Amino acid sequence: MHKLLILSKEAGQYRLLIEKARLPDLTIESTLTPEIDIVFGSPSLIKDALASLPALSWVQTTSAGVEALTNPAARRDYILTNAREVFGGLMSEYVIGYLLAHERKIFELQQSQLSKDWNDADTGTLRGKTIGLLGVGSIGAEVARTAKFFNMNVRGYTRESETSKHVDKYYHPSKSTLESDSLLSKQQQAAALQSFASGLDYLVSILPNTKDTRKIVDANLLAVLPSHALFINVGRGSAVDESALIDALNQNKIAGVVLDVFEQEPLPTEHPYWTTKNLMMTFHTSAPSLPEDITKIFIENYPLFNEGKPLKYEVDFEREY
Repeated sequence: MHKLLILSKEAGQYRLLIEKARLPDLTIESTLTPEIDIVFGSPSLIKDALASLPALSWVQTTSAGVEALTNPAARRDYILTNAREVFGGLMSEYVIGYLLAHERKIFELQQSQLSKDWNDADTGTLRGKTIGLLGVGSIGAEVARTAKFFNMNVRGYTRESETSKHVDKYYHPSKSTLESDSLLSKQQQAAALQSFASGLDYLVSILPNTKDTRKIVDANLLAVLPSHALFINVGRGSAVDESALIDALNQNKIAGVVLDVFEQEPLPTEHPYWTTKNLMMTFHTSAPSLPEDITKIFIENYPLFNEGKPLKYEVDFEREY
């Protein structure tokens, strides 16, 4: 008999959905006990409970990001699975929504209406524009698919995989870059990134928070982008050098930025992002974890776990995703 603990703000909803599935040999506990061997929920809440779970065998998170659980100093004697292939459609809606708003000048035209200014200037189109995706996992692949619907050119920057047929051209750091932290390796990575970013109309980061992705969007990368380019971050705030991004906007090196994620959340009220020109913010809401979507992953994984088979969406602790 397996004992499950749900650690989430939506624990009640998750419990109802899991109980409805009538999974065999599973009891859902209301409080933390030493016998619990499965935990389902938010990485941050699970992290705080790890020390009190001696029998833990499997953790299923409700999010794609699991950095709270992959710290090298943290416990790793269990199977960790995250949520994948449920956020792609939601994030794709978000990204394409802002791309369309930018091209069709929706916010600008709204201001014209408010000021009673008949603004009949031509607007742009996504057709033929080039979008660069930093990260082409399941979410990036869905953004690429949607971009192709609008007849965009799609570039992808990934560690090594090339699984999306909707990406026209892939760029990768060299293998030596992945295995070394030397100055030469960093220069090779910078060269690959600059080649990827050169001439982009849109740059979208969908990267997780790992040692290889932190501050990957820096002054050098931003300098390669054309002045009309728009940058969107729906991955993790740690991927961005905040000072470099603010400087790029203030100096008109890029046209605009849309951020849904930040290095510190909630964002402090004194942070310069709040007042930086041409910067729009949402608040980690681009792809909510909908209980009915996330629970399906747990329900599909449970029989595999029961039978000792590999689980879907297992996280590599070393790669941090």
